Amino acid sequence: MNFQPDYRHIVDAAYNREAARLPLYEHIVSADKIGEITGRDFSALYDGSEADIREYFHHYCRFFRDYGYDVIPFECCIGQVLPGGGALGNCRIPPAIRTRADFDAYPWEDIPALYFKNNSRYFKALAQAMPEGMKAVGGVGNGVFEIVQDLTGYQNLCYISADDEELYAQLFQKAGQVSRLIWARFLEEFGDAFCLLRFGDDLGYKSNTLLSGEDIRTHILPQYRPVIQQVHAKGKPFLLHSCGCIFSVMEDLIACGINAKHSNEDQIAPFPYWVESYGDRIGNFGGIDLDVVCSASREEMKEYIGDVIRVCSGHGGFAFGSGNSIPDYVPAEGYINMIEIVREIRGDYRP
Repeated sequence: MNFQPDYRHIVDAAYNREAARLPLYEHIVSADKIGEITGRDFSALYDGSEADIREYFHHYCRFFRDYGYDVIPFECCIGQVLPGGGALGNCRIPPAIRTRADFDAYPWEDIPALYFKNNSRYFKALAQAMPEGMKAVGGVGNGVFEIVQDLTGYQNLCYISADDEELYAQLFQKAGQVSRLIWARFLEEFGDAFCLLRFGDDLGYKSNTLLSGEDIRTHILPQYRPVIQQVHAKGKPFLLHSCGCIFSVMEDLIACGINAKHSNEDQIAPFPYWVESYGDRIGNFGGIDLDVVCSASREEMKEYIGDVIRVCSGHGGFAFGSGNSIPDYVPAEGYINMIEIVREIRGDYRP
């Protein structure tokens, strides 16, 4: 069926207004998975020439347009350019910062320039490839907790919190300062291509937050507020992606000014619980547990998705997709089934 993308649907959902057409949303979709689905192996182009990068985004953006999305998810993470980083994503040992001397010697002032040297070409190519009616969702990836962990490692960060409270506090302060500088320039140079800004900062695991609620309120949330205010000053909504059981700090996150939140696992709480708990104040993005996308039959998935949409409709803005992302291991069939079922329900796809 004919589909015309309109990014305003996701903006409505983010501002907690029920959209005229339920938008699809994903935090990340693997380029290799897109290539598998479309039959175009294009992921290697990302590391190529300027022409290669333009072709990469041509294929990348076309997928989201052709498969019923109103927006294109894209971010470049601060962690990718941190000198000596990798303790979070790649389990780098030893981490870059273990002591006060490491912190004092670390080249914090170099990070913003490194970020744009590495990533400006991608944001430019994305903007040039943007299909009519679409805008991007994302921006500068990694919140301050992930930035700090990438430099210290989680275990070492816990040691620092006990051994040197001043250093512990300064790590978050410095990461926040760097983040604000990068966000300010990003919004000026590339913000027009985005309709919804976000970062991911996984604060929790299945049963609790990774740091105490008091530490999150004291050290992390004060660094969130200025970035959220920068986004709001540009007239854009802000979405927080955070995995885990973070109910103990949700009220504090809402008070920080987030407009919407993404990520859900049924083992923690099914998506309707998030909508019922917070749908009167923020938009909620997600819907289907990733295990269901990976393992359910089409009929099982159709029943699951139909139940979620029925329960959540009429309770504020929401956008539907996986509760996390679509990495390489997700079966293409399950992902496509999810997309097609949502589009069947909203009326712009017929099998």
